[in-house]
Amino acid sequence: MNRTTAAVLPTGLRVLATRAPGTPLAELRLVIPYARTEPGLAAAQELLAACLGTGSRDRTRQEIADRAADLGAEFSTVVTAESLILSVSVLAPGLPGALDLLAELLTRPRYEAGEVAIAQRRAAAAPRAPASRVRLRRAALAHGFGPHPLSSRSGGTAPLLDVVSLAPGALGALHTRAVVPGGSSLVVLAGDEPETVLRLAGERLAPWTGGPSGLTLPRFTRQDPRPGRVGLDVVEGGGGSDGVGRTADTGDQALVLAVGPAVPTADPDHAPFHLAQLLLGGYASARLGRRIRDRYGLAYAVSARVRENGAGGWLEIECAGAPGSADRISGEITGCLRELAARGPSPAEVDRARAYATGFTRFALATRAEEASALAGFAAAGLEPDWLDGYRDRLAAVTPAQVAAAARRLDPDRAVMATYEPDAVPARVRARYGLPASARGLSAEADGPSPPGKFRETPGESREMPDGFRETPDGPRAMPELRDQKGAPR
Repeated sequence: MNRTTAAVLPTGLRVLATRAPGTPLAELRLVIPYARTEPGLAAAQELLAACLGTGSRDRTRQEIADRAADLGAEFSTVVTAESLILSVSVLAPGLPGALDLLAELLTRPRYEAGEVAIAQRRAAAAPRAPASRVRLRRAALAHGFGPHPLSSRSGGTAPLLDVVSLAPGALGALHTRAVVPGGSSLVVLAGDEPETVLRLAGERLAPWTGGPSGLTLPRFTRQDPRPGRVGLDVVEGGGGSDGVGRTADTGDQALVLAVGPAVPTADPDHAPFHLAQLLLGGYASARLGRRIRDRYGLAYAVSARVRENGAGGWLEIECAGAPGSADRISGEITGCLRELAARGPSPAEVDRARAYATGFTRFALATRAEEASALAGFAAAGLEPDWLDGYRDRLAAVTPAQVAAAARRLDPDRAVMATYEPDAVPARVRARYGLPASARGLSAEADGPSPPGKFRETPGESREMPDGFRETPDGPRAMPELRDQKGAPR
């Protein structure tokens, strides 16, 4: 990692300037807290993110595009579960002009009625009900960690009627409150000396004031998830919980999601846990893939990764397979977790996982854009800019005994196991896989199915299915969720 200098401006904006000698491009990543923690703001948050950058009080959309072209710059916007990320790539000589244009969009926005109408039409055409895998994740998080914006309607997609009826003036009011420097971070990777970049950013962005907005994810009430079983039932063809819009679903496939405890990135014991997660399901030849996909042919998509954001962190195992296979897949996951927790990995497995992790950290930072996005992730996570360099050394020092100790956290008795089966499997699919006349999930028990849009815990009573983000609930984190040149998750 190149030399980085950080400073907090009088406005509250934290700026990290990294020198990258010889690079023809400067990369900027502005990370603004933007969690959907207040139900009344969800519609405005959706539209603001879609319209930010479409105009200012000084320029139209076309004029902004022309100015960016003159600078050799590209602007883009990404929304995660907790942040609004503005990414800028610009030819090195155009860095001062890019900062000027960024300041113009931040301090003098114009949400023109025509641009807002275009965004509203796009929202009307987009699916409003979350896919089954997203609802399943929220159900698992609700069971494991309790009520939280990541698992409840309060943090979810705004009802369609709210989005299409929102007045442009509401976006200006939200911009004044939410698009503020207090609590935000700006990463600039350029060929200039860091001190020069810090001075330049301070001068150009000085008029941008306000904040903090308070739109940050609260912590989970539990550090580790409450274990148990969750089954999700959705009537095929049903609409979203708000009763409007179309459903973007997963088709005729079973889903299994296991949520377990994890070790935070900043924790000294994260490196051994990361290796345990990788050899469990972090790459194609990991244990879960060999067992569930290759040996038994139960699933065609198998993964295990650590998710982490302002709410906390958790290990997430996700599998997708043929209808009727959810219970069998969950049983194999349980067996694999129990075996790894009890016996630990072999030294060869640890070496393979270490080689993969070390190689990936280098490959994922192959471009300046990826390095800038990683630095933005470090800043959002509260890590030092050189964290990744030290992490490679920590990976090299991990012993098989330490990975075995970390693997004991993967005990399935400490995890939430959530399953989804298509509520109505077509006859052709039942015939192909030899399924019974009705293939349902955990909620198809003796006392009858759950109502549409509900989930049932086993044991326990059914309750309202939580609704939440369209986005996955993982924020801009550096490892292992490195990001591409536009700031989007890889």
